[in-house]
Amino acid sequence: MLYAWTLWKEGNPLELVDEFLGGYYSLSEVFRCIHFSLLCVQQNPEDRPTMSSVVLMLASEIELPQPKEPGFLLRRAALETDSSSSKHNSMSISNVTITDLQAR
Repeated sequence: MLYAWTLWKEGNPLELVDEFLGGYYSLSEVFRCIHFSLLCVQQNPEDRPTMSSVVLMLASEIELPQPKEPGFLLRRAALETDSSSSKHNSMSISNVTITDLQAR
């Protein structure tokens, strides 16, 4: 999400699009979906759209509010690997914890 937010702030959100799509997509629809996504992860619940609002936004071309910085920006602090398992140490500015499940 940090990468998506950074690209949004820099005015380059379309860099999130997978190059393997080969241009077979609507730029405006992709931009709008990224915009929706950022609105849905706002830290303050009142800033997030309701599901009925999302449906309305998807079904029409109404102007969307500008997203604020997401509340759940995760930054990878370190990646350690030993012979028996892989451990991920992550930090979050919102103190959210992450559980990384790994099969045996």
